[in-house]
Amino acid sequence: MNNPTILRLGHSPDPDDAFMWWPLADFKGPDGRHHKPQIDTGGYSFVHVLEDIQSLNVRTKKADLEITALSIHQYAFVADKYALTACGASMGDGYGPMIVCKAGRRFSPRFLKGKKVAIPGLHTTAWLTCQLWLQEFGMTAGDLLFETVMFDEIPAKVASGEYVAGLLIHEGQLTFASEGLGLVVDLGAWWKTKHNLPLPLGGNAIRRDLGETEMRKIAGVLLASIRHALVHREKALAFAGMWGRGLDTKLADKFVGMYVNDWTLDFGKKGGEAVAKLLEEGAKAGLIPKVAKVDFVR
Repeated sequence: MNNPTILRLGHSPDPDDAFMWWPLADFKGPDGRHHKPQIDTGGYSFVHVLEDIQSLNVRTKKADLEITALSIHQYAFVADKYALTACGASMGDGYGPMIVCKAGRRFSPRFLKGKKVAIPGLHTTAWLTCQLWLQEFGMTAGDLLFETVMFDEIPAKVASGEYVAGLLIHEGQLTFASEGLGLVVDLGAWWKTKHNLPLPLGGNAIRRDLGETEMRKIAGVLLASIRHALVHREKALAFAGMWGRGLDTKLADKFVGMYVNDWTLDFGKKGGEAVAKLLEEGAKAGLIPKVAKVDFVR
């Protein structure tokens, strides 16, 4: 019998990614149990590489992972090395990354000028969208004293006053109010109002040097994993909850529903338009390289 082909799958240790890839899990989880694959993996053995999205974005530069989650922002810099899979999208349809400050504080966006702002990563889609939003007020990133902070530390650092504002991703979008923070702007809602499109935050990508046939086969296994998780939602949620960082079962379910849904099964025509629009706007603003064409692997 042939040994399985080993594929390294990079993803965030977050409820939505854990939910999607639970059917492919073959490792010991935080519960101490060794979780085994729930579906036919197509002759592949998936090695899960769990890192925050900023770290995964950085890794795409050297393309050492065969499959990886990445920000759509970062895709513009590595489109020659990776192709996006049609499945696995993280889309904010009328919601998304948020800029927050201390609760009760009111200020216009221009108040951020010269202020310390915590961001989760230079090539996160949250930061790209934030810069596009700033342009609406005649500002650029250079007008802020921004610093990169681990995404899960941002709420506490804003609440403590270390930073005047913070850019939130992941579960912080649901828990910020309980940490004494108030909303300045929901960038996903802003994007939807401006372009009538969902905000494509992240996706999954396969290394192009694997070849088209292999890429399509792998994408099929990834899609099967997402479908299995959605069908067996309760079990997938139980697994995903181990990475909830304070989310109770109800909030974990809500968070997963926000980012693992029909968009995740396939970007579809409108999702493809959303990716193209974000990359177009980013390139027009001089923030990212121009991507001639976005191709999706199915």
